[in-house]
Amino acid sequence: MRSGIEKKKARWGWFFVLPAIAYFSIFSFYPIANAFHTSLYRWNLLSLNPPRFVWFENYLRLFQSEVFWNSVKATAIFTVGTFVSLLIGSLALSILIFSRKRFRSFFQMALYSPAVLSTVVAATIWLLILDPRGLGNTWMNALMGTSGKDYQWFANPDMSRISTILIYFWKYIGHFTILFIAGLSSIPNTILEAATIDGAGSWKKYWRITFPLLKPTVVLVCVLSLIQCMKSFSTQYLFVQSGAPKAPIDVLTLNIYNTAIRDHQIGRASAISVILFLTLILFSWAQLKLGRSEEVSFQ
Repeated sequence: MRSGIEKKKARWGWFFVLPAIAYFSIFSFYPIANAFHTSLYRWNLLSLNPPRFVWFENYLRLFQSEVFWNSVKATAIFTVGTFVSLLIGSLALSILIFSRKRFRSFFQMALYSPAVLSTVVAATIWLLILDPRGLGNTWMNALMGTSGKDYQWFANPDMSRISTILIYFWKYIGHFTILFIAGLSSIPNTILEAATIDGAGSWKKYWRITFPLLKPTVVLVCVLSLIQCMKSFSTQYLFVQSGAPKAPIDVLTLNIYNTAIRDHQIGRASAISVILFLTLILFSWAQLKLGRSEEVSFQ
C-alpha cells in the first residue's frame, strides 16, 4: 500500500517539476550544449561559406593567443580584487549592523539599495562620478590633501582596474551583507548565552561559535560572488566605450563579445564561453568541497 502511495507522490512530483525542467532545458541546458557544439567549428558570421568542423582547433588557437591570456589575467585581477573585498567587507558590515539594536533596518536598506539598480545604470552613475570634473577627483583630493589633481580613473591602466572593482563593490556589498545578516540571525541565542555563562569573551565566541555556524553562509556568498565577478561585462564595456584602455579591463566576457560581434568569429567566441563555463564549475565545486564539513566543534 505504501509503495503505491509513494509512486503516486513521485508521479505528482515529476508533474510539478516538469515545467521547471522544460524551462531550464530550453534556456540553459540547450544553449550550453550548443555553445560546446559551435566551439568545434570555424564559423564566420559574415561569410557565405558553411561552418567547417575543425575539432579543437579553436581552443588551440586561444591557448596560443596573447589577447586570450591577457583576458585571463584581467579577469583574474578583477575577480580576486572584487571577491576578496566583497567577502571581507560584507562580513565585517554584517557583524557591525547585526550588533546594533537601533536603525538596523535603515542600514540594511541603505546598503542594499544599489543592488536593485542594473549594472548599466550603476556603471553610468560612476562614469559621471569618475569624470575628470566629477566628485571622484574632488573626494580623492580632499582625502589625499592634494589640489586640482586628476587621478585619471579612465586613462591610467591601474586606476581603470580599481574603478571597475570599486563599482562592483559598491553595487553588491549590500546584497552579500544581507545574506550574512540572515545567516547570523539563524544562529540560536542559547548557544551564545551558554558560552557567555562559561566565560567566553566576544572574540572567542565569534571564532569558536559564530564563524563555524556561519560557514554555510560563507560558502554561499563565496560561490555567488565568484560567479558574479567572473561574468562581469557591462561595466568594462561602458568603460571601453568611454575611452578607457581596453587591455587592463578586457575580461573574458568582453573578449567573447568582441570576438563574436566585432571579429565575427562565433566558433572561437563559443570556445571562450565554454572555457569560462568550465572554470566557473570548477571553482564553484572546489569552494563547495572545501566548505563542506560534517560537524562543528566548539572546543
